[in-house]
Amino acid sequence: MDKSASIDAGTFPRRSSSLGPINVNFRMLELKIPPPAVAVFAAIVMWGVSRATPSWGVPILARTGVALLIAAIGVAFSVSGIIAFRRAKTTINPTTPEAASSLVSSGVYRATRNPMYVGLLLVLVAWAVFLSSGWALPGPLVFAAYIRRFQITPEERVLSALFGTEYSAYKARVRRWL
Repeated sequence: MDKSASIDAGTFPRRSSSLGPINVNFRMLELKIPPPAVAVFAAIVMWGVSRATPSWGVPILARTGVALLIAAIGVAFSVSGIIAFRRAKTTINPTTPEAASSLVSSGVYRATRNPMYVGLLLVLVAWAVFLSSGWALPGPLVFAAYIRRFQITPEERVLSALFGTEYSAYKARVRRWL
């Protein structure tokens, strides 16, 4: 039996970073694009897709009310995260997590390790609701997947190196999203 064909439970073959003759280094995308820029890009794509596909026909007043409520919750998460970072006098720059001067684990950071990203995600969900298009719904999911891979995972590596067991304990008690 071919060794690569057998997979033990919990063991998966390593993903190749090669696409035929093209070698792709996805690590080069880590921490490069600020999450708000990724969210704006996702929102623009969602809008374009919603214009090119059928609408659900939900009345504007209903979808606007629901969208505003979800967006307000999202903004509250993001602003709470920013305020907590400012109080701790640590960086809010998502492209330089190595500049973190303290581990923030109070306030909204007791509910989620990434309130600013949760906030952006909720704003995108609100946007999808407002657009009233099923084809816009994958936008927030793609945003979450991108942010997890290219922002959160590298941030967690850096924070583990900076704060060691304190960060490990924090990760054990607080979820990444909600």
